[in-house]
Amino acid sequence: MADSMASAAHSTDSLTAGRCTVVIPCYNEFQRLRVNAFEHFLACDRHRNIHLLFVNDGSTDNTLARLQDLCARFPGRAGYLDQQPNRGKAEAVRNGMLHVISAAESEYTGFWDADLATPLEQIPDLLACLVENPRLNMVFGARVKLLGRNIERRLMRHYLGRIFATTVSLLLQLPIYDTQCGAKLFRVTSDLQHVLAEPFHSRWIFDVEIIARFLALHKGDRDTVRNEIYEYPLPVWTDVAGSKIRSFDFFRAFAELATIYYRHLAR
Repeated sequence: MADSMASAAHSTDSLTAGRCTVVIPCYNEFQRLRVNAFEHFLACDRHRNIHLLFVNDGSTDNTLARLQDLCARFPGRAGYLDQQPNRGKAEAVRNGMLHVISAAESEYTGFWDADLATPLEQIPDLLACLVENPRLNMVFGARVKLLGRNIERRLMRHYLGRIFATTVSLLLQLPIYDTQCGAKLFRVTSDLQHVLAEPFHSRWIFDVEIIARFLALHKGDRDTVRNEIYEYPLPVWTDVAGSKIRSFDFFRAFAELATIYYRHLAR
């Protein structure tokens, strides 16, 4: 299954897909925003069905001005929302995706980390998984360190991430490997709109809350949710300096995990 899915992703031209609008949450990214990489992707005609929606999450630097300049040079391909005041990445992603859904122009949406730890060129790979497999509603990038793949992660963050991911997998009773990779795409459905309808209770691990909400929506039917999700092993992922996640947030994530469980799954 994994091999056939991966080959499908590489063989499908993104132009054969419907419109996809990817949300890029940004908070004080003026220094880190790789404008050249975004320009190169947006200028590529092969990906003209892939649009970018930047959400400025109450930045206190010149991030908004940089986003406005970038979007002005790619009308119709890139846009921005100015979320004020700062509400956190979870709400930036949720509001951005709801904006995409309400516009009713895109068949697919999702979110991508602004630091481009996952290169933009991998969006078509994840998108192809959705296009080629109508039963799928979610494709998540997974940082799996395998031979032939270039996954560069700091050792401590890798091991802390494995502990957390294993805990989540046991709690959700789903064999998910990597919940926190910031590269995820979704098929636009009424279920997705329902899942995003209310603000997230989690500021740090909203990715887990999305899955928990889908489980709650399907009344705990894990087989249904399992068959709607595919984890795509990323060929490239780089731990970019300047992350706003700190070691203490690892412990905070477990407290949020308990909140997610009792709000969505305990019943």
